[in-house]
Amino acid sequence: MLRGLVLIGLAAVSWGTTGSVTTILIARSDAEPLLIGAARMWVAALVLVAGATAVGAGPTRTARALPHCLAMGACMALYQAAYFSAVAMTGIAVTALIAICSAPLMIAMLAAALLGERLTRRTGAALALGVIGTALLIATPSTMTGSASRFLIGIALALAAGLSYAVYVVIAKAAVARADSLAVTAVTFSVAAVLTLPFLVWTHAPLAQAARSWPWLLYLGAIATAGAYALYTLGLRHVPASVAGVVTLLEPLTATLLGVWVFSERLGAAGLVGALLFFAAIWLTLPRVAARGVGAAPI
Repeated sequence: MLRGLVLIGLAAVSWGTTGSVTTILIARSDAEPLLIGAARMWVAALVLVAGATAVGAGPTRTARALPHCLAMGACMALYQAAYFSAVAMTGIAVTALIAICSAPLMIAMLAAALLGERLTRRTGAALALGVIGTALLIATPSTMTGSASRFLIGIALALAAGLSYAVYVVIAKAAVARADSLAVTAVTFSVAAVLTLPFLVWTHAPLAQAARSWPWLLYLGAIATAGAYALYTLGLRHVPASVAGVVTLLEPLTATLLGVWVFSERLGAAGLVGALLFFAAIWLTLPRVAARGVGAAPI
């Protein structure tokens, strides 16, 4: 359905702002990325629980999907740990390239195996165009820093981040067929927040370090995380998981455009081609999503 596509697109655009906001947070507060990831989870959890309670979507409405919520929370916490650890070992560009480009492919494979979704030719073509376009958008020439083993570990962690996100999406698709989407998201992020507590110990940094720039942290947790994931989970009710994986590639496109407009980064010819390929991928998903119904399949 087109409504689900729009909701997921809005969520992806919101996620696309997190890189710029995180960069600003690190510059202004000198906080470690892993600390910001933990703080982001806690702000999001508090906002989601408050919102779910206000509309009567409390934890009791997730009884049928509680195992799903626990697994999704673990996936989200693992994503934070793997992604930010990979950044420290391989750099932002390589980590983003591997994690973001691998996730839609993993989602498509898992959705076919676990949800029974059929990968159509249009969706397959959209996946190919989207992944290639994303690679052109965010790939930059880089040199390997540090030891080869450290670099390879970073690549493995980036792949783990992509896999954890893919598993999250597939489980979420099944969860929203069993329980209220907002309640599911609230419980999921509460679990993730608790699981990120060790991050505060590993970084040896007080939370006040990230709180120095609290307006940016509030935006990151409340809007770009809580709001975005609430929209995304709701959108999954109407869109196949494999198609959602394509649409979420709006995230790197948004991040790239913000880099050009806000930080005066250069897009280049390859980036322009990548953007065009990405828009072609989105166009391929539109008619198919509008024309087909999406049934719920159990995990």
